[in-house]
Amino acid sequence: MDTRFNLFENETAAKFAKRFANAGLVIHRSSLPYSTQELVSLRASQINGCGWCIDLHTKEAAAAGETALRLNLVAAWRESTVFTEAERAALALAEEGTRLADAHEGVSDETWAAVRKHYDDDQVASLVALVALINAANRLAVIVRQKGGSYEPGMFAASLD
Repeated sequence: MDTRFNLFENETAAKFAKRFANAGLVIHRSSLPYSTQELVSLRASQINGCGWCIDLHTKEAAAAGETALRLNLVAAWRESTVFTEAERAALALAEEGTRLADAHEGVSDETWAAVRKHYDDDQVASLVALVALINAANRLAVIVRQKGGSYEPGMFAASLD
């Protein structure tokens, strides 16, 4: 399937994308560990089937020093030993926050308690905002069928702020 619409070449979409990316910059600059940010973004993107975002977050994480082992195991984080308890809490939040329609309660009390145990208020705010933002990004890319494979780490850095 071909890309339906190029969000990078349309003036309105480009204006929106810049503001959207700047919202992400708030999270990027927060005290939430960058590796956690990328793992959460990758997991939500896997669930949503967003090739563009999987490509972007895998490459950004690798460029920042994340190991191939951990990146390869994100989809099976429950069945692996390479993630910290804090990362596991964040990944659970990413999954439950992404799959809201799959459970009547949304994010479980157990997951919320694990997140609160490992993250301070600013990090929790960043995590919640990140889950919302990556899900919105996934929807943008999936709707227009933006394909993965062409992303280069840092390619949008100059357009921020």
